[in-house]
Amino acid sequence: MTAPVEVVRNARARRAKLSVDPASGRVRLTLPPRAPLKEALRWAEEQRGWVEAQRAKLPRARPFVPGAEIPVDDATLTIDWHADTSRRVMRDGALLRCGGSLDGLSRRIELWLKREALRILSAETAEFAARAGVGVTRVAIGDPRARWGSCASTGVIRYSWRLILAPAFVRRSTVAHEVAHRVHMHHGPEFHALADALTEGDPAASRAWLRANGAALHWFGRVS
Repeated sequence: MTAPVEVVRNARARRAKLSVDPASGRVRLTLPPRAPLKEALRWAEEQRGWVEAQRAKLPRARPFVPGAEIPVDDATLTIDWHADTSRRVMRDGALLRCGGSLDGLSRRIELWLKREALRILSAETAEFAARAGVGVTRVAIGDPRARWGSCASTGVIRYSWRLILAPAFVRRSTVAHEVAHRVHMHHGPEFHALADALTEGDPAASRAWLRANGAALHWFGRVS
């Protein structure tokens, strides 16, 4: 098999299972705790055709290179790089201007996106928290694979910075969802009633967008 296989043993697994993570492209072989590894790997190799077919469906990588287009807060920004200009990333209308070493361009663009994500998500969290009449201890960002936001009982709300790449209605619906957890730390009827009241529009549309397009957001900034 051309792609490396990540082997995971799971106590709840009843048989060997192959999967391809659409967010990372990793091939995972899940096994029961005592399943023979050699036999399972041989079986996985026999599924090469299926694996390659699944990998062919993965979103395409969207590296941060000169001329690349990045969706940011309902706008499309184009990376405008010139080596002899400032290394600082600055937004100029529909352009993201940046200079300096080409080798460090991707990292600088990602740092700018993360700062912008934290700025916007912090402001929107404060807005929705005021509506709900609750406090938020801190807003933080990360790059989780499995979730777009989380709310701790301590009042800390964390988001995926990649929400800045999603449409504004998706991002704001996610913020409303997490702020609602400051009142109800569960997914019962009371929680959904509050989340729906805070959300502008249909929250189901946001969830549907993330199901259909969320994996592709993880391919921004990747070369392959």
